Amino acid sequence: MEQPTLFLMVGLPAIRKTTAARRVEVEHNALRLTKDEWVKALYGHENPPSASDVIEGRLIGIGLRALELGDNVVIDYGLWSRDERSALRQAAADRGARVEVHYFEVSPAEQRRRLDQRQADAPDSTWPMADEELAAWARAIQVPTRGELDGSEPIDDPPAGFTSWDEWRGHRWPPAVS
Repeated sequence: MEQPTLFLMVGLPAIRKTTAARRVEVEHNALRLTKDEWVKALYGHENPPSASDVIEGRLIGIGLRALELGDNVVIDYGLWSRDERSALRQAAADRGARVEVHYFEVSPAEQRRRLDQRQADAPDSTWPMADEELAAWARAIQVPTRGELDGSEPIDDPPAGFTSWDEWRGHRWPPAVS
């Protein structure tokens, strides 16, 4: 049996993560888990942050189980923090899976153009995003290092206060909306 792969799609909104995830899904016979599709299906025009985190966690659980079964998995929802990526890299390693981190970026002007086009062409597939939000998110993302991208960098230890990445994952992605 071939070692399964966890593909992590990293980047800000409207930079073609989902387009790439769909390609990986087909090329690698992978289970694609795209959070926005689930949030839209469950909440329509709303995008509640607390539900978003729970949905991410539930999808991660499904993805990790699929890895255990030997299936390739694509996680498609930004993964802006190094801690998120480290937790998933460790979870994949614990299940004997490989990890590929794919980072996408475009200029702010191109991102705005793509968002406006998406809003015009498929308003039910996205939410309006203000330039201020985009700028704040651009400041918040922790761009993956070369070592994260090529897999040569060791996985970090969990943040202070957590004894394992599993414990951190349960905190970051709660099991239910509180």
